[in-house]
Amino acid sequence: MTEILMPKATAVWLVDNTSLTFDQIADFCGLHPLEVKGIADGDVATGVRGADPISNGQLTREEIAKAEDNSDYRMSVVKPKYADLHQPSKRRGPRYTPLSRRQNRPDAIAWLVRNHPELADAQISKLIGTTKTTIQAVRERTHWNAANIKPTDPVSLGLCTQIDLDEQVKKASARRKKIEEENPELLADTLKPTDELETPENDDLPTGEINLETLFGGSGSSDD
Repeated sequence: MTEILMPKATAVWLVDNTSLTFDQIADFCGLHPLEVKGIADGDVATGVRGADPISNGQLTREEIAKAEDNSDYRMSVVKPKYADLHQPSKRRGPRYTPLSRRQNRPDAIAWLVRNHPELADAQISKLIGTTKTTIQAVRERTHWNAANIKPTDPVSLGLCTQIDLDEQVKKASARRKKIEEENPELLADTLKPTDELETPENDDLPTGEINLETLFGGSGSSDD
């Protein structure tokens, strides 16, 4: 299956503009149905602008109509005519960021740290062309301009593309899932029911009426 551009942004558009099921949207965008449900509930992809797959040539109105009439139907991506004619070479080396946009990096870092905590510093550095030192300063709120930092989507700032962001988030989620599968004990304590959490035991704690003499010492009498 051909991968679509901006899967989350496309899912946002399909949720807002069609009556497709979560499963149909998830299948077309390469997402999990729960992610699509999260988008519909406003818990996922907050602030992401919807991308119309019809206008960018990835989907036809006929395909959407077929899918809306049959919940079992799965839509197919329209393959661009020029796809086989030219495959752009993969960019190598560090990302160049125009001087006019570099001042927005701390805002982008703050947004990524808040909305995608699964991303490693190396991934954030690769996405927006910044240093791990700057990322750490923003994360720990020790950045020299911390008081004026406003978390802003790096895509809207022009520091990275939605495709690059989705790719890094997908990698981070896969890495996290693998770690959890290989080390289930890491989640054991956080998944315990509240009534199973250990509480300190002290058999010497007073019960019933409080004996002031025992609690504070002395005879308990005054010198009046």
